[in-house]
Amino acid sequence: MSNCTRYLGLDVHAETISAAVAEGRGRIRSLGKFPNRPDAVRKLIEKLGVPRRLKVCYEAGPTGYALYWQLTKLGVDCEVIAPSLIPKKAGDKVKTDRRDAEKLAQSYQAGDLTPVWVPSPEHEALRDLVRQRAAAKADESRAKHRLVKHLLRRGLRSPDEDGAWTHPWWRWVQSLKFDHEAQQVALADCIAEVLHMGERLARLDKAIDRLVESAPAHMRAVIEALQALRGVAKLTAVTIVTEVGTFKRFRLPTEMMGYTGFVPSEYSSGGRESKGRCTRAGNAHLRHVLGEAAWHARHRPWLNLRMKKVLPTLPAGVAEIAWKAQERLHRKFTKMTYCRKPAGKVAAAVARELVGFIWAIGTLVESQQANKTHSRAA
Repeated sequence: MSNCTRYLGLDVHAETISAAVAEGRGRIRSLGKFPNRPDAVRKLIEKLGVPRRLKVCYEAGPTGYALYWQLTKLGVDCEVIAPSLIPKKAGDKVKTDRRDAEKLAQSYQAGDLTPVWVPSPEHEALRDLVRQRAAAKADESRAKHRLVKHLLRRGLRSPDEDGAWTHPWWRWVQSLKFDHEAQQVALADCIAEVLHMGERLARLDKAIDRLVESAPAHMRAVIEALQALRGVAKLTAVTIVTEVGTFKRFRLPTEMMGYTGFVPSEYSSGGRESKGRCTRAGNAHLRHVLGEAAWHARHRPWLNLRMKKVLPTLPAGVAEIAWKAQERLHRKFTKMTYCRKPAGKVAAAVARELVGFIWAIGTLVESQQANKTHSRAA
């Protein structure tokens, strides 16, 4: 048995896994295909010898991190790779599971792959709940649009010209009667779906509040500190923390900006510099909530009642960063709007700078929490 480190590349699918191993110089061999089952994975690892001399990688995808957790329990060094950052040859037009596994093993041995941050099972559970709430909100919006369009097709409008989804408008909708039973049943179903989605959102909001209260102290501290920023309420702060994980994974705020996908694309060569639209290469859930929060910068800096209550309870330095963020982001929003920049471009630019302030607060609070932990241990 060879004493050199073996680099195992796995092309993972829902039912099967294709494996290839690289060892020594230029020695890459396929290990075939086997079922994506824990017993089959364990037998493969036992077949390859000592786990401490084995390094395994596979692409991040819909199969999640179950395979990662299984391999780490077996004592194997495993990394989950960012698919968009895997090197690819422009002329390579053949793609099979076997070739993908061999390319992973070869690139992993060469050090050309970029791993992603893997959350703990507890952290991923909370993140799944927050994402489920976002999906429920999207379902509610679709249900509301369906009801409004149902009324529009019938030419129905509130007699008092009340705005949509106000209390008088909603009472008027629920009191509507049609001559045909089919239309009445369709309207009742639309109303029931909107009410059901509202109950679903309320249930998920209560669950998130309950689980955040029982979260680790350092996570709760970051969530509370981020709410000092304008446009970042509790749900947005929880989304940011669950999607980012730990802010220490980014050495600079520009790295976190790239992770959100708000940085402009660029294709420059020689004396020619060309920049395009945002890359959108990153976490879409995080990008959505940051884009929504950026619109609050259009208002002049001020402290509302919620922020006046929150700021005195936060760690030192957080309030200064939050106020600086309000001034800078409002100035940028106003300036770009005055220059007649498109609204979407203004919001993206403001969201990109907002990421920098979020990174500053996150790293500050995490450092303070780490110091408290060390002082207690001492």
